[in-house]
Amino acid sequence: METKDALPGFAALAQENRLDALRRLVKAGPRGLSAGALSEEFGLAPPTMSFHLKELANAGLVSSRKEGRHVFYAADYGGIRRLVDFLMADCCQGDPRLCGPYVIKENSREPFACASEG
Repeated sequence: METKDALPGFAALAQENRLDALRRLVKAGPRGLSAGALSEEFGLAPPTMSFHLKELANAGLVSSRKEGRHVFYAADYGGIRRLVDFLMADCCQGDPRLCGPYVIKENSREPFACASEG
């Protein structure tokens, strides 16, 4: 990932409601949550919550799906992983004693899994 490709993700996360929403969606797992449920949980008007979720989607950090009249959002673990990988690419000059817990396992089936040291 190039710096220019990472900037939209970081810009999206620079806003408190979006950062909180993404963290909540990561916690919710692959099924995600409806925009309405997130709006209610965060005490935001539905159009405001939808705006923030669309910004996260445009940055490649969440995905959406429509079920009837509801739109559900879920964390895009691949997009999040790419952003974290970009940050950690040259972590501690590869010294596993310093960055081991932060190195992301490749090809993990977990939504997001950190490598163990050693």
